Amino acid sequence: MILTKSKYLAGLQCSLLLWTLVNDKSSIPEPDEAQQKIFDVGSKIGLLATKLFPDGIKVTEAGFIENINQTKELLKQNKPLFEAGFLTNNLFSRADILVPNNGSYDIIEVKSSTQVKEINLHDVSFQKHVYELAGLKINKCYLMFINNTYIKQGDINPNLLFKKEDITEQVIQFSEGIQERIAEMLKIINEKKPNIKINPNCSKPYVCSLKDICWKNIPKNSVFQLARGGKKSWELFNKDIIRIEDIPKDFKLTTNQEIQRNCEISKKPLINKDAIKQFLNTIQYPIYYFDFETINPCIPLYDGLRPYQRMPFQYSLHIQETPEGKCKHISFLAKETEDPRQAILESMKNNLGDKGTILAWNQSFEIGVIRELCEQIEGYSDWAIKVLERFNDLIIPFKNFSYYNPIQQGSASLKKVLPALTNLSYQDLIIGNGGDASNAYELIATSKLSKEEVKKIRNNLEKYCELDTLAEVEILKALKKIVK
Repeated sequence: MILTKSKYLAGLQCSLLLWTLVNDKSSIPEPDEAQQKIFDVGSKIGLLATKLFPDGIKVTEAGFIENINQTKELLKQNKPLFEAGFLTNNLFSRADILVPNNGSYDIIEVKSSTQVKEINLHDVSFQKHVYELAGLKINKCYLMFINNTYIKQGDINPNLLFKKEDITEQVIQFSEGIQERIAEMLKIINEKKPNIKINPNCSKPYVCSLKDICWKNIPKNSVFQLARGGKKSWELFNKDIIRIEDIPKDFKLTTNQEIQRNCEISKKPLINKDAIKQFLNTIQYPIYYFDFETINPCIPLYDGLRPYQRMPFQYSLHIQETPEGKCKHISFLAKETEDPRQAILESMKNNLGDKGTILAWNQSFEIGVIRELCEQIEGYSDWAIKVLERFNDLIIPFKNFSYYNPIQQGSASLKKVLPALTNLSYQDLIIGNGGDASNAYELIATSKLSKEEVKKIRNNLEKYCELDTLAEVEILKALKKIVK
């Protein structure tokens, strides 16, 4: 059996994941849309990085053996190689960029992150180990990652988009004991399927692709749904306490965690009418129920944007003039062929009025996006100062546990609160969450799709965003009924 770099990294996280990748790969679920997006971004970033080495040569990835054989031949040309592969002692690794350096080589690993992470050091330490076993002398190890202070002006400039950090010393430290770790992993691969108990590594450094399988018997409202549970959740689990309702009374919990336990036992919601009334008294009519959708692409789409900077492309707005009045719905969805920032600001200025509460869910997001927009687009600062003073946050009664229903599973997110108070649901929507909405818009903004495909996606985006603010309308209505 061959231990590749990706399997080595998997083995560091979980021996069951390693064993499954080698012996039962078909049982591993295909990556979901969000995970595939991460892979695609990584590929784009890797390709951009190669432009920094104009004399570099791409080694074929068409086949395992072909890649290894071509690498041997291309090394003779003494030029940077992209995806150079080496196989030795049942170990295989490919280098993003291998740069000749006076008889030795520098390793450059390219990542779409904005900083050096521990997993990157393990990644490069395995590469260095394999290449040295193959007879290469490694001089320096570098991580090339995204410079999140870079501001796009014109075409993307790879020289400014990337940072390159010398990680040689850290890689040497992380290489200590690597041979023993490799030996243990090769042993695991060739033995029976390991029996692993779930643990914090299921989500560290990444959510394991086997998590849904390994966690399938964990019930709803388990100790892992405790609000801010953290280490406390694992402490309970390791004592074989799985359900919140089974947490002993003498186990120290926060006030909100105690509310969760009591609600699980009673199977009834907690309602603090006085606190809810106090919150409702902070809302003034007309009410503008508001929600943004944004993208934050690694590679900025428009001038003036940084990598991973939020850029709104859509908002939904329900306007209610009086307590018993019907809501008017207004929607903005940017043209996918244009920079939307000026247009969305102008639309908000025209539609958010000059008085009344602007009600959002987790308002810090909307406020932050508007502030960033006004820093980029001139002429809206005075308007922003006034409009931001009118924001209020519908999450407050739920974040403060003034209302809590076991249906929420410890969460104050809109998606969890909605079924606790209304009959509305996102289940039947093609686009059912903010991540999917971002991916959908970025797809139509960066890809060549047919008019029919674009129209379908835009229609699905409209339906999703409208439900976000309709959900706010119905939740506020439900809160009012509760305190009557």
